[in-house]
Order: sequence, then C-alpha cells, then structure tokens
Amino acid sequence: MTHTATSPRITSLAELRELAGTPSERAVRKQLPFLDDYFRKFIERSPFLTLATSGSDGRCDVSPKGDQAGFVAVLDEHTLAIPDRPGNKRFDSLQNIMANPHVGLLFLIPGMDETLRVNGTAELVRDSELLGRLSVAGKEPLLAIVVHVEEAYFHCGRSSLRASVWDPARYMERSEMPSLSRMIADQIRPPDRGDSEHEEVVRSAEESTKQSYSCLY
Repeated sequence: MTHTATSPRITSLAELRELAGTPSERAVRKQLPFLDDYFRKFIERSPFLTLATSGSDGRCDVSPKGDQAGFVAVLDEHTLAIPDRPGNKRFDSLQNIMANPHVGLLFLIPGMDETLRVNGTAELVRDSELLGRLSVAGKEPLLAIVVHVEEAYFHCGRSSLRASVWDPARYMERSEMPSLSRMIADQIRPPDRGDSEHEEVVRSAEESTKQSYSCLY
C-alpha cells in the first residue's frame, strides 16, 4: 500500500486513545521522578545506552554510548554522568545539548529483555574529579554529559522478544553486510574515481578503522 496525502491520519490524542485505549494505572504509576535502587542496579549493570537529543530547530538525533558495565556513574538519585570518549568528532549530540538540554536515554543489558528509560536535561561538564572517576585505563573522557533526571521507568520486554534480540540463533552472519569502510567509501565515491583507485581507498579505510578499533580509549 502506498501512502498518499489523503491517507487517514491520527492528529489528536483523543483519536489515538479511541484507537488504542488508555494505559493501566500500573503503567502510569511506574514512572518515578528519581533513580531508586532498582534503577541504579540496572544502570550499574548496563554496558550500552542510546542518547536521544534534538537541536533548537527540532531536528532529532540518537547516538549510541557503550563501555564496560557500569560506565555511567550515578551521582545521586537525581543525577548521572555519561563519559564522552573519543569518536568521529561530529558532536551531533553535544551540539544539540548546548542548544536544547532535553534528552532521553534507553539503557540495555545484554540478555535481559526489559530496558530502562530515563528522561531529563543534560549539560556538558569538564570537572576534573568527575572525569577522573570516569577514566578507563588511566585515560579520562573528553567531557562528561551530566543528566539531571526528571523521570525514569522500566519498559517491558515485548519488543526485544518479538525481535529475538538476544537469541544467538537469530544473529546475522557478518558476511551478509559489507564492512563499514566499504559502505561509506561506496556512498561517497566521486564519479570520476576508477575501480583500482577506489579499491585502494577502501583498503586504506579498512586499515584505518581496524587501528581505531584497537585503541578504544
């Protein structure tokens, strides 16, 4: 089916409620304005999160953040700190935070279907004591993304179960997709670049990526 300008749309909360119903009291009350012990334990065991931000123009971005379990520091029941380690230097999330501090976090734990959602406001901090606490292998992060928690709640595991996210039998064979270096090189290939030159560009990019992966901090 092709979407057209005349396709039916949901444009109000009333229409949405009529279609899908209302949340249960439990689903509403599970949202807390602070990090309780269960939330803290989840964050301490999480090696991966996604960070959602948006700029002053409303354009959105989601960025992955990952490290060893517990890499996010819970400073108190209303505050956590995410280390920002070396990356591609695009600074999409950081630029957005400076323009619009509202953020959304989704914490994952490998093997656990449920996730943790945390929403609040963020700021970029260069506190030496905090950066020292977030250091790995003697190397401090560039800065810390300090999040002031406004709401937090667990999300059920139905999406993970539908996707069989943690079932090794469903994992893709890596050979099904080209390397990242190959895909990007193909995407930005100038029309006048010959095949032999292009293959050399790909080889060089793959070697550079391999070196960067060997030095994560």
